[in-house]
Amino acid sequence: MLERLTIQNYALIESIDIEFPDGLIILTGETGAGKSVLLGAVSLLAGSKADSAIFRSADKNCVVEGVFSANGKQTIIRRVVSPSLRSRAFIDDMPVSVAELEKTASSLLDIHSQHSNLMLGNQKFQLSALDGFCANTSLLEKYRSEYEALKSLEKRNDELEQQIAEYKREASQRLSELNQLEEAQLVEGELEQLEAELRQLENAQMLMEHSSAALSLLEQADGSVVNNLREALKNTQKCAEVVPTIEALAKRIESCRIECKDIAADIEKFSGSIIYSPSRIKQLEDRLGIIYSLMRRFSCADMPALIEFRDKLKNGEEDIGKLEMEREAVISELAVRKQNREQLAKKLTTNRKNGAAKMQEVLVRSIRNLEMPAARFTIEVKPFDEYTPDGCDVVSFLFTANPKEKEVELNRVASGGELSRIMLCLKDIMAAYMQMPTLFFDEIDVGVSGSIADKMGMKIVEMGGKTQVFAITHLPQVASKGKAHFLVYKEVGVSERATICIKALDSKERVLEIARLLSGEKTTPQAIANAKVLLENN
Repeated sequence: MLERLTIQNYALIESIDIEFPDGLIILTGETGAGKSVLLGAVSLLAGSKADSAIFRSADKNCVVEGVFSANGKQTIIRRVVSPSLRSRAFIDDMPVSVAELEKTASSLLDIHSQHSNLMLGNQKFQLSALDGFCANTSLLEKYRSEYEALKSLEKRNDELEQQIAEYKREASQRLSELNQLEEAQLVEGELEQLEAELRQLENAQMLMEHSSAALSLLEQADGSVVNNLREALKNTQKCAEVVPTIEALAKRIESCRIECKDIAADIEKFSGSIIYSPSRIKQLEDRLGIIYSLMRRFSCADMPALIEFRDKLKNGEEDIGKLEMEREAVISELAVRKQNREQLAKKLTTNRKNGAAKMQEVLVRSIRNLEMPAARFTIEVKPFDEYTPDGCDVVSFLFTANPKEKEVELNRVASGGELSRIMLCLKDIMAAYMQMPTLFFDEIDVGVSGSIADKMGMKIVEMGGKTQVFAITHLPQVASKGKAHFLVYKEVGVSERATICIKALDSKERVLEIARLLSGEKTTPQAIANAKVLLENN
């Protein structure tokens, strides 16, 4: 039940904080007093969309909070909408998405607006009502889980088939490219080595001349560096015989001589290794030509990029293998999921067909008690040729109020008053079988009057004995019933701006309000007396 409702800055509501009892709660007020506005604020708790018209003050947040109790547990739902229309939702002070809020609220309250009767003709609503009666919620969640998983798998299977087909279309070209690269026998670092060797061969003459000249200067020619250092060493050693400190210089000269001799040996070795070979140059140029050609063809800036491209082509064979393995796994899982979906759908169909027979029996009995003694109501469950998120059934409500008339779709034959009575009976069933803690009726009795209105009132009273029911009404026959009566009205303050208010009526105020509903603009003594009778009889 809804224990407490707080509304701030919603439409013409400045601030409301009110507590409610259980049972049947009557809400009345003059036309335009704000009863539907109050219900609109409550609908925010059920997840309805907010718009800019909800703000009383454009610079303040709109806040609606409801304290609910059900099955021994208290739940606080709060919705906060900023002037920028940014909406935040909270359950027990924990932030949640609006979708989560809506899901939680759907188990706590049900709102019947003035246009809800039209939903009776909607097949999705009819299916939902039947599923509620059949307690299919858990089964439907399992089915939808399989349905969504199957959709995802089918999408992935399509993607895999496209990828595999695309690879196969390009397979011939890929194979040709890979063969060329494999034949080239590419090796990391080979390009640099080839280019260096070619440069050396192309400059063999110059290298031989300069290395020979360097060698001659170091050691072979008269007056070479090594010979000169040898002579310098002898002279320095002579000096050291007289001046011992000069010995250090002699050692340094000897070190330089040995180093120059080693350098000369390395130059001689290098010079001896230089070979001019036109055939080797030709081999190098041919090999480099192949590599350069492959780099240009495959737009690779260097050898590592070319090798990477080759390896990518090679791995492509493994990639398609992985894709085909994944597709096989997906196809296998698809088969399992399809079987699960089929079994769950069949179970839903069985539940619906069994429940339809029971539900229509209960509905007919209830409808006939509201002065439609010849009414017939059939819930038809037919197969659909494809799977939907709700299974593969089409549910239709068929109705006739006349004994000799054929049953046809509900929205084609029922009058406004008949729709109101049928919807009330349906909500009664939903409250009982779905254990809905709180129901809101916004003029569900529209289009009826007299004894029918009185019987509808009794039906609502009966529902109030099982659950908390808020009934917005203009009918005195309905308003005279119920455990509590609240009046919705407008006040104009010093700012000359209207404000919607709500208050609980005491017994005297309730008599006057029922009398107003009976007599209209002017409350007569007869209306007051009649109001007392109505209240005493309830």
